[in-house]
Amino acid sequence: MDLTRRTMLRGAGALPLLAGGLAGNLSFSALAQPAAASSAANEIPPVLFVHGNGDHAALWITTLWRMESNGVPREGMMAISFTDPLARTDDKVEQANRSSTEDQRRELGEAIKELKRRSGAPRVALVGNSRGGYAIRNIVKNGGGADVSHVVLCGVPNHGVYQWEEGLGGEFNGRGPFLRGLNEGESEVTAGTAFLTLRSDGMDKYAQADGRFVGKPGVPTGIASDGPALKGATNLVLGALDHREVAFHPRAFREIYKFIAGREPSRIAIVPETEIRLSGLVTGSPGGVVTNRPVSGATVEIYRVSAETGERTGGPIHSSQTGADGRWGPAQVEPTWYLEIVLTSPGSTTTHIYRSPFPRSSDIVHLRAARPIGSADAGAGAVVLMTRPRGYFGMPRDVVLIDGKEPKDVKPGVPTDSTATLRLAAEEVGRPVVAMFNTERIVARAWPASENRIAVAELTY
Repeated sequence: MDLTRRTMLRGAGALPLLAGGLAGNLSFSALAQPAAASSAANEIPPVLFVHGNGDHAALWITTLWRMESNGVPREGMMAISFTDPLARTDDKVEQANRSSTEDQRRELGEAIKELKRRSGAPRVALVGNSRGGYAIRNIVKNGGGADVSHVVLCGVPNHGVYQWEEGLGGEFNGRGPFLRGLNEGESEVTAGTAFLTLRSDGMDKYAQADGRFVGKPGVPTGIASDGPALKGATNLVLGALDHREVAFHPRAFREIYKFIAGREPSRIAIVPETEIRLSGLVTGSPGGVVTNRPVSGATVEIYRVSAETGERTGGPIHSSQTGADGRWGPAQVEPTWYLEIVLTSPGSTTTHIYRSPFPRSSDIVHLRAARPIGSADAGAGAVVLMTRPRGYFGMPRDVVLIDGKEPKDVKPGVPTDSTATLRLAAEEVGRPVVAMFNTERIVARAWPASENRIAVAELTY
């Protein structure tokens, strides 16, 4: 039976937020004790989080913190970073630094085995966003269902991003062999595993009837806003959330937790820890293709900065260089500190990343160098990016301001953009730039583009 429940949400700022290994690069979130451990939390199966196209494990950091704040032990959770997170143009044709559906199925299978081994549990729960849901459905349907108790699919384009006769080899084509294979039969889910889908009420850029969101304006996609729903699953509509928010927003967390735990979470807010330890991977983009392949010889420095000016309050509080495994850290910080993380990576732009305080520890603070300074930046004295990895900028849905103005490169309507760019004149190098998204506010400093430096105000929420 296909159950659909609607919940209304006017915008991403509707809920108050607390500001502040294997081939697939597995990460345990296991650095400290959970905030509110309980015997009930131990009844929850181990949970493996699976990211989407071009992404990495770090996108789940706030979800992990919320799980921990509800007593789920860190050793009972894991997040995977697929080696090559971008899909091929044609699933059967090799492309450098891109993965096939089979590559993802294999790496996810290894991750499931590892989580079962570490936890001793007979079955695990899988939570996936976007393309990550394809790997989940593939392994459950084709031989791995006995290992999986629950599946939560967040913004997964289960019937494709489009349904066209051309490009049938692409895994996002609902008429192609990959998705037809997953969706064949009266039920589109696998018996013995509980399935939940979470989707947007019209604000998901990959569940749109018009092809303009995939480069073909005016061409019908054959997909509607209910494209992520599956026959046989519990299907929930979360209101005006975008393609990523249906995975990473507090509203999505509530449904993920409730479905797996069988009860409401005791809290939505993140409970801070007193001692924070941070670490992660430095990954690269060979040939301009983002990957989760480790980068050796990269330097990571961390500075405490003023929340009001972005200026450093002293020397580096952490400095480390990556080895062959690409890992940096650990760094110890306080839960009230605003941070500047400086990534110097061979052959890449020196990247100054400004972040809100980290309320809890994490070993998946993964770093990639910013894009190269390009022709569009010609003549700019400084380039400052405002990025939102866990969602898009929705205008007029959200408050989106960089340097006191709405960014001109963010399109209104259906949220499609997660990066805004500010270019400053040479005489403005060194000054503060305020980036604001709803209740989160970050102050970055403008670094000289002539020194191949870019500043990034990276939003956490």
